[in-house]
Amino acid sequence: MYAWESGPALVQTVDFFTPIVDDPYLYGQIAAANSLSDVYAMGGRPLTALAIAAFPQDGLHLDDIAQIFRGGFDKLREAGVALLGGHTVQDREIKFGYSVTGSVDPKRILTNAGARAGDRLILTKPLGTGIIGTAIKFGRAPEGVVEHAVASMRTLNKAAAEAIAGIDGVHACTDITGFGLAGHGSEMAAASRVTLALDALALPLIPGVTEMVSANKSGGLGTNRQHFAAGVEFGAGVTDELQDLVFDPQTSGGLFLSVDPDEADFALEALQKAGVPAVFVGTVEREGDKRLIVS
Repeated sequence: MYAWESGPALVQTVDFFTPIVDDPYLYGQIAAANSLSDVYAMGGRPLTALAIAAFPQDGLHLDDIAQIFRGGFDKLREAGVALLGGHTVQDREIKFGYSVTGSVDPKRILTNAGARAGDRLILTKPLGTGIIGTAIKFGRAPEGVVEHAVASMRTLNKAAAEAIAGIDGVHACTDITGFGLAGHGSEMAAASRVTLALDALALPLIPGVTEMVSANKSGGLGTNRQHFAAGVEFGAGVTDELQDLVFDPQTSGGLFLSVDPDEADFALEALQKAGVPAVFVGTVEREGDKRLIVS
Protein backbone atom coordinates (compact mmCIF):
# COMPACT_ATOMS: atom_id res chain seq x y z
CA MET A 1 0.00 0.00 0.00
CA TYR A 2 1.14 3.54 -0.75
CA ALA A 3 -0.65 6.35 1.10
CA TRP A 4 -0.97 9.74 -0.61
CA GLU A 5 -1.01 12.94 1.43
CA SER A 6 -4.79 13.03 1.02
CA GLY A 7 -7.47 10.88 -0.55
CA PRO A 8 -7.43 7.12 -1.12
CA ALA A 9 -4.34 4.97 -0.73
CA LEU A 10 -2.80 3.04 -3.62
CA VAL A 11 -2.67 -0.75 -3.47
CA GLN A 12 -0.89 -3.04 -5.92
CA THR A 13 -0.74 -6.78 -6.38
CA VAL A 14 0.51 -9.27 -8.96
CA ASP A 15 -0.32 -12.90 -9.68
CA PHE A 16 0.00 -15.35 -12.57
CA PHE A 17 -0.03 -19.12 -12.98
CA THR A 18 0.00 -22.01 -15.45
CA PRO A 19 -3.25 -23.27 -17.05
CA ILE A 20 -5.67 -24.93 -14.64
CA VAL A 21 -8.30 -25.72 -17.29
CA ASP A 22 -8.10 -26.78 -20.95
CA ASP A 23 -10.26 -23.99 -22.39
CA PRO A 24 -8.04 -20.95 -23.14
CA TYR A 25 -10.86 -18.40 -22.73
CA LEU A 26 -11.84 -19.79 -19.32
CA TYR A 27 -8.18 -19.90 -18.31
CA GLY A 28 -7.90 -16.18 -19.08
CA GLN A 29 -11.03 -15.43 -17.06
CA ILE A 30 -9.85 -17.44 -14.06
CA ALA A 31 -6.42 -15.80 -14.16
CA ALA A 32 -8.00 -12.36 -14.13
CA ALA A 33 -10.41 -13.17 -11.29
CA ASN A 34 -7.53 -14.60 -9.29
CA SER A 35 -5.30 -11.57 -9.88
CA LEU A 36 -8.02 -9.14 -8.79
CA SER A 37 -8.82 -11.05 -5.62
CA ASP A 38 -6.10 -9.58 -3.37
CA VAL A 39 -7.41 -6.04 -3.93
CA TYR A 40 -10.94 -7.10 -2.98
CA ALA A 41 -9.60 -8.88 0.11
CA MET A 42 -8.02 -5.62 1.28
CA GLY A 43 -11.33 -3.79 0.97
CA GLY A 44 -10.07 -1.99 -2.13
CA ARG A 45 -11.39 -1.28 -5.60
CA PRO A 46 -9.26 -2.47 -8.55
CA LEU A 47 -8.75 0.22 -11.17
CA THR A 48 -6.12 -0.77 -13.74
CA ALA A 49 -4.23 -3.86 -14.80
CA LEU A 50 -1.11 -4.84 -16.76
CA ALA A 51 -1.05 -8.28 -18.39
CA ILE A 52 1.82 -10.69 -17.71
CA ALA A 53 2.12 -13.59 -20.16
CA ALA A 54 4.59 -16.30 -21.12
CA PHE A 55 4.01 -18.52 -24.16
CA PRO A 56 6.11 -21.18 -25.93
CA GLN A 57 7.56 -20.27 -29.31
CA ASP A 58 5.97 -23.30 -30.94
CA GLY A 59 3.02 -25.60 -30.23
CA LEU A 60 0.41 -23.03 -29.21
CA HIS A 61 -2.02 -21.74 -31.81
CA LEU A 62 -2.36 -17.96 -32.13
CA ASP A 63 -6.12 -18.31 -31.74
CA ASP A 64 -5.59 -19.92 -28.32
CA ILE A 65 -3.36 -17.02 -27.25
CA ALA A 66 -6.01 -14.58 -28.43
CA GLN A 67 -8.68 -16.43 -26.45
CA ILE A 68 -6.59 -16.30 -23.26
CA PHE A 69 -6.25 -12.54 -23.60
CA ARG A 70 -9.93 -12.18 -24.53
CA GLY A 71 -11.05 -14.14 -21.48
CA GLY A 72 -8.93 -12.00 -19.20
CA PHE A 73 -10.06 -8.76 -20.83
CA ASP A 74 -13.74 -9.67 -20.53
CA LYS A 75 -13.32 -10.44 -16.83
CA LEU A 76 -11.47 -7.16 -16.25
CA ARG A 77 -14.26 -5.33 -18.03
CA GLU A 78 -16.81 -7.06 -15.78
CA ALA A 79 -14.84 -5.76 -12.80
CA GLY A 80 -14.70 -2.23 -14.21
CA VAL A 81 -10.91 -2.42 -14.56
CA ALA A 82 -8.98 -0.73 -17.38
CA LEU A 83 -6.31 -2.80 -19.14
CA LEU A 84 -3.37 -0.46 -19.76
CA GLY A 85 -0.96 -2.85 -21.47
CA GLY A 86 1.41 -5.57 -20.35
CA HIS A 87 4.43 -7.67 -21.22
CA THR A 88 4.83 -11.02 -22.96
CA VAL A 89 7.87 -13.30 -23.03
CA GLN A 90 8.73 -16.69 -24.49
CA ASP A 91 8.78 -19.63 -22.11
CA ARG A 92 8.40 -23.40 -22.41
CA GLU A 93 5.40 -23.34 -20.09
CA ILE A 94 2.31 -21.14 -20.48
CA LYS A 95 1.81 -18.54 -17.75
CA PHE A 96 -0.75 -15.76 -17.54
CA GLY A 97 -1.97 -13.20 -15.05
CA TYR A 98 -2.00 -9.52 -14.16
CA SER A 99 -0.43 -6.81 -12.08
CA VAL A 100 -3.37 -4.89 -10.61
CA THR A 101 -3.52 -1.38 -9.17
CA GLY A 102 -6.41 -0.29 -6.99
CA SER A 103 -7.51 2.25 -4.41
CA VAL A 104 -8.53 1.77 -0.80
CA ASP A 105 -9.71 4.00 2.02
CA PRO A 106 -6.67 4.19 4.34
CA LYS A 107 -9.04 4.36 7.32
CA ARG A 108 -10.63 1.06 6.37
CA ILE A 109 -8.00 -1.33 5.07
CA LEU A 110 -8.87 -4.96 5.72
CA THR A 111 -5.98 -7.19 6.78
CA ASN A 112 -5.65 -10.67 8.24
CA ALA A 113 -4.51 -9.24 11.59
CA GLY A 114 -7.75 -8.00 13.14
CA ALA A 115 -9.65 -11.17 14.12
CA ARG A 116 -10.94 -11.03 17.71
CA ALA A 117 -12.04 -13.71 20.15
CA GLY A 118 -15.78 -14.23 19.77
CA ASP A 119 -15.89 -13.32 16.07
CA ARG A 120 -17.71 -15.59 13.66
CA LEU A 121 -15.95 -16.84 10.53
CA ILE A 122 -17.47 -16.67 7.06
CA LEU A 123 -16.20 -18.30 3.84
CA THR A 124 -17.62 -17.13 0.50
CA LYS A 125 -16.57 -19.93 -1.90
CA PRO A 126 -16.37 -23.73 -1.66
CA LEU A 127 -13.09 -25.62 -1.40
CA GLY A 128 -11.60 -28.16 -3.81
CA THR A 129 -10.21 -26.36 -6.87
CA GLY A 130 -6.68 -27.72 -6.34
CA ILE A 131 -7.87 -31.32 -6.31
CA ILE A 132 -10.04 -30.74 -9.37
CA GLY A 133 -7.29 -28.88 -11.23
CA THR A 134 -4.97 -31.84 -10.71
CA ALA A 135 -7.67 -34.21 -11.93
CA ILE A 136 -8.18 -32.11 -15.06
CA LYS A 137 -4.48 -32.41 -15.95
CA PHE A 138 -4.75 -36.20 -15.97
CA GLY A 139 -8.20 -36.48 -17.54
CA ARG A 140 -9.80 -37.78 -14.33
CA ALA A 141 -12.30 -34.99 -13.63
CA PRO A 142 -16.02 -35.60 -14.29
CA GLU A 143 -17.58 -32.90 -16.45
CA GLY A 144 -20.13 -31.85 -13.84
CA VAL A 145 -17.47 -31.38 -11.18
CA VAL A 146 -15.34 -29.33 -13.58
CA GLU A 147 -18.31 -27.08 -14.37
CA HIS A 148 -18.85 -26.35 -10.68
CA ALA A 149 -15.16 -25.61 -10.14
CA VAL A 150 -14.86 -23.35 -13.19
CA ALA A 151 -17.99 -21.43 -12.21
CA SER A 152 -16.49 -20.77 -8.80
CA MET A 153 -13.00 -19.84 -10.04
CA ARG A 154 -14.20 -17.42 -12.71
CA THR A 155 -16.50 -15.61 -10.25
CA LEU A 156 -15.09 -12.32 -9.06
CA ASN A 157 -14.92 -11.54 -5.36
CA LYS A 158 -16.33 -8.13 -6.31
CA ALA A 159 -19.88 -8.82 -5.10
CA ALA A 160 -18.59 -10.17 -1.78
CA ALA A 161 -16.30 -7.18 -1.25
CA GLU A 162 -19.08 -4.71 -2.06
CA ALA A 163 -21.54 -6.50 0.23
CA ILE A 164 -19.30 -6.07 3.28
CA ALA A 165 -17.94 -2.63 2.40
CA GLY A 166 -20.15 -0.74 4.84
CA ILE A 167 -20.02 -3.23 7.70
CA ASP A 168 -17.72 -1.98 10.47
CA GLY A 169 -17.87 -5.34 12.24
CA VAL A 170 -15.67 -7.02 9.62
CA HIS A 171 -12.49 -7.22 11.67
CA ALA A 172 -10.26 -9.26 9.33
CA CYS A 173 -10.25 -10.59 5.80
CA THR A 174 -8.06 -12.64 3.49
CA ASP A 175 -8.64 -14.57 0.30
CA ILE A 176 -8.08 -18.32 0.16
CA THR A 177 -5.57 -19.10 -2.57
CA GLY A 178 -2.31 -21.06 -2.83
CA PHE A 179 -1.79 -21.75 0.87
CA GLY A 180 -5.25 -23.28 1.17
CA LEU A 181 -7.66 -22.74 4.05
CA ALA A 182 -5.13 -24.21 6.49
CA GLY A 183 -2.38 -21.82 5.44
CA HIS A 184 -4.35 -18.62 5.10
CA GLY A 185 -6.35 -19.43 8.24
CA SER A 186 -3.15 -20.10 10.17
CA GLU A 187 -1.70 -16.81 8.98
CA MET A 188 -4.81 -14.93 10.10
CA ALA A 189 -4.66 -16.64 13.50
CA ALA A 190 -0.97 -15.86 13.94
CA ALA A 191 -1.31 -12.23 12.84
CA SER A 192 -4.31 -11.73 15.14
CA ARG A 193 -2.89 -13.79 18.03
CA VAL A 194 -5.98 -15.98 18.23
CA THR A 195 -7.07 -19.53 17.42
CA LEU A 196 -9.60 -20.26 14.69
CA ALA A 197 -12.08 -23.05 15.45
CA LEU A 198 -13.64 -24.43 12.26
CA ASP A 199 -16.73 -26.63 12.04
CA ALA A 200 -15.74 -29.48 9.72
CA LEU A 201 -19.34 -30.17 8.72
CA ALA A 202 -19.93 -26.53 7.80
CA LEU A 203 -17.01 -26.22 5.37
CA PRO A 204 -18.41 -25.76 1.83
CA LEU A 205 -17.03 -28.18 -0.77
CA ILE A 206 -17.40 -28.29 -4.54
CA PRO A 207 -19.94 -31.08 -5.24
CA GLY A 208 -18.22 -34.35 -6.08
CA VAL A 209 -14.71 -33.33 -4.99
CA THR A 210 -14.55 -35.54 -1.88
CA GLU A 211 -14.57 -38.71 -3.98
CA MET A 212 -11.66 -37.37 -6.07
CA VAL A 213 -9.24 -36.47 -3.27
CA SER A 214 -7.23 -39.66 -2.84
CA ALA A 215 -6.17 -39.90 -6.50
CA ASN A 216 -5.61 -36.20 -7.20
CA LYS A 217 -3.41 -34.64 -4.53
CA SER A 218 -1.17 -31.91 -5.89
CA GLY A 219 2.39 -31.13 -4.88
CA GLY A 220 1.12 -27.87 -3.42
CA LEU A 221 -1.16 -29.78 -1.06
CA GLY A 222 1.81 -31.69 0.30
CA THR A 223 3.83 -28.51 0.67
CA ASN A 224 1.00 -26.79 2.54
CA ARG A 225 0.68 -29.74 4.89
CA GLN A 226 4.42 -29.71 5.52
CA HIS A 227 4.45 -26.01 6.36
CA PHE A 228 1.24 -25.65 8.34
CA ALA A 229 0.36 -29.05 9.85
CA ALA A 230 2.13 -28.34 13.14
CA GLY A 231 -0.32 -25.54 13.89
CA VAL A 232 -3.46 -27.42 12.83
CA GLU A 233 -5.45 -29.84 14.98
CA PHE A 234 -8.14 -32.12 13.56
CA GLY A 235 -10.90 -33.73 15.59
CA ALA A 236 -11.23 -37.50 15.64
CA GLY A 237 -14.24 -37.43 13.32
CA VAL A 238 -12.62 -35.41 10.53
CA THR A 239 -11.98 -37.70 7.54
CA ASP A 240 -8.66 -37.92 5.74
CA GLU A 241 -10.32 -36.51 2.62
CA LEU A 242 -11.58 -33.41 4.44
CA GLN A 243 -8.18 -32.89 6.06
CA ASP A 244 -6.61 -32.90 2.60
CA LEU A 245 -9.20 -30.38 1.37
CA VAL A 246 -8.30 -28.04 4.22
CA PHE A 247 -4.68 -28.06 2.97
CA ASP A 248 -5.66 -28.03 -0.73
CA PRO A 249 -4.23 -24.98 -2.58
CA GLN A 250 -7.03 -22.95 -4.13
CA THR A 251 -7.16 -20.92 -7.32
CA SER A 252 -9.36 -17.82 -7.24
CA GLY A 253 -10.80 -18.89 -3.90
CA GLY A 254 -13.26 -17.01 -1.75
CA LEU A 255 -12.93 -14.39 0.95
CA PHE A 256 -12.43 -15.58 4.52
CA LEU A 257 -13.91 -13.10 7.00
CA SER A 258 -13.77 -12.63 10.76
CA VAL A 259 -16.86 -10.68 11.82
CA ASP A 260 -18.10 -9.25 15.09
CA PRO A 261 -20.76 -11.63 16.48
CA ASP A 262 -23.28 -8.79 16.75
CA GLU A 263 -23.00 -8.06 13.02
CA ALA A 264 -22.26 -11.53 11.68
CA ASP A 265 -25.85 -12.42 10.77
CA PHE A 266 -26.24 -9.08 8.99
CA ALA A 267 -22.99 -9.63 7.09
CA LEU A 268 -24.01 -13.13 6.01
CA GLU A 269 -27.43 -11.90 4.89
CA ALA A 270 -25.81 -9.07 2.89
CA LEU A 271 -23.48 -11.52 1.17
CA GLN A 272 -26.25 -13.97 0.33
CA LYS A 273 -28.50 -11.18 -0.98
CA ALA A 274 -25.64 -10.23 -3.31
CA GLY A 275 -25.66 -13.76 -4.71
CA VAL A 276 -22.56 -14.89 -2.82
CA PRO A 277 -22.74 -18.51 -1.53
CA ALA A 278 -21.33 -17.49 1.85
CA VAL A 279 -21.64 -19.69 4.95
CA PHE A 280 -20.58 -19.61 8.58
CA VAL A 281 -17.66 -21.97 9.10
CA GLY A 282 -16.51 -21.37 12.66
CA THR A 283 -15.58 -18.97 15.43
CA VAL A 284 -12.53 -17.18 16.80
CA GLU A 285 -11.16 -18.21 20.17
CA ARG A 286 -8.42 -16.87 22.42
CA GLU A 287 -4.91 -17.89 21.51
CA GLY A 288 -4.05 -21.49 22.34
CA ASP A 289 -1.56 -24.20 21.46
CA LYS A 290 -2.83 -24.45 17.89
CA ARG A 291 -3.55 -21.86 15.23
CA LEU A 292 -6.38 -23.81 13.62
CA ILE A 293 -8.73 -26.40 15.11
CA VAL A 294 -11.02 -28.34 12.76
CA SER A 295 -13.58 -30.55 14.48
